[in-house]
Amino acid sequence: MRRPRLPAWTATLTWKSACFIAVMCCALAAVLGALVHVEVTRQTVDTARDKALSKLTDAARAYEAGEALPPGSGIDPDGLPPSLRRLAVGGLRGTMVADYQGIPTMWAAAPADGHALASAVDYSQSARTISGLDNAIIGSAVLAIGGTLLVGAFAVTRVTRRLHLAATVARRISQGDLDARVADPRTKDPSRPQDEVATVAGALDTMASTLQAKLLVEQRFTADVAHELRTPLTGLTAAAELLPEGRPTELVRERVRTMRQLTEDLLEISRLDTGREQIETDLHPLGPLAERTVRASGTDTRVVVVRDLYVETDRRRLERVLGNLVGNAHQHGRTPVVVTVDGPVVTVRDHGDGYPDYLLAHGPQRFRTEPKAGVKGHGLGLTIAVGQAAAIGAGLAFRNAPDGGALAVLTLPAPDPRDAPVPPGAD
Repeated sequence: MRRPRLPAWTATLTWKSACFIAVMCCALAAVLGALVHVEVTRQTVDTARDKALSKLTDAARAYEAGEALPPGSGIDPDGLPPSLRRLAVGGLRGTMVADYQGIPTMWAAAPADGHALASAVDYSQSARTISGLDNAIIGSAVLAIGGTLLVGAFAVTRVTRRLHLAATVARRISQGDLDARVADPRTKDPSRPQDEVATVAGALDTMASTLQAKLLVEQRFTADVAHELRTPLTGLTAAAELLPEGRPTELVRERVRTMRQLTEDLLEISRLDTGREQIETDLHPLGPLAERTVRASGTDTRVVVVRDLYVETDRRRLERVLGNLVGNAHQHGRTPVVVTVDGPVVTVRDHGDGYPDYLLAHGPQRFRTEPKAGVKGHGLGLTIAVGQAAAIGAGLAFRNAPDGGALAVLTLPAPDPRDAPVPPGAD
């Protein structure tokens, strides 16, 4: 049987701090209240006991002189607690608080010829004083705890708000927004004392700035290299076409085409990194678009349309995503390769050894492949597919099929059914 889980808000720092403050305040209030109660009660009881014993001394003096006992004193008076009476008859003197006719009374008793000589002092005022003190302790403790909780919650909320801001900025950075900064005002003035949250915020901003600078250098280098290679490759391509036919010429042309494709991929990645490309969307039937992409790839790929759907997307980018997925399946997997269209979901599956573990765990990585049986690649095809899918708002997931083979799942945002074209022949 599973234990019931606590609500999510109980795991927050504010809730834990409030509980800690409340527990500590309650414990402190209980200890201080108990100490005050014990001390005041002791003093009050001692005062009432001294009065009762003084009155008992006067009564004993009058009894020995044969005079009338003072008011409130007597021999074996009514209301005298039995235990105190036995104590006095036994030859000892003592005091005790007990109710007499509904009134708290301090009794003092001493032996007197086999009887108990006792005196009574009204203890009701002392009892009210102690009761009032207890109520005051409880009331002040509640007020103190409430005030401390409010002040503590305000102080902790200020800290947690800054922590939430730092966490939000960290998530934005992880999603690619390298311009995000915490910008804690405490970090702008080095002479101003900084707490731990300000230190974390400053470190996060420094990390983001450093990461942004390094990525910008990498992106600029990639774009510059691709642009610089474009011109000599164009000339090299033209020169290769002028070579006489033969095996050496075919090898040269193949290498030139490979270098040209790599250069174009690098340029496309640099554009995706900068995020400056314009998206041109329109409604397209997904099934025919997938079939056209497969035909253009020139591969032996089967297309299965389970449920066709019009999607609002950038056709060129979607064709690039599907083309790269199909090309990767044929290059690194084994036939048969099947493209399945089921509503807004398109799956591309091969029957090879599946995706490597690093790709399943972290996604495609540039210039990293695991060539098998002599198959080579530069690792940019899937990287471009992921970037173009994100550009058109689609999700692209990679996993291995249970019965073997790699499985890429592309999920496109489905348009409003009211915006979809009406099929021919429909009413």
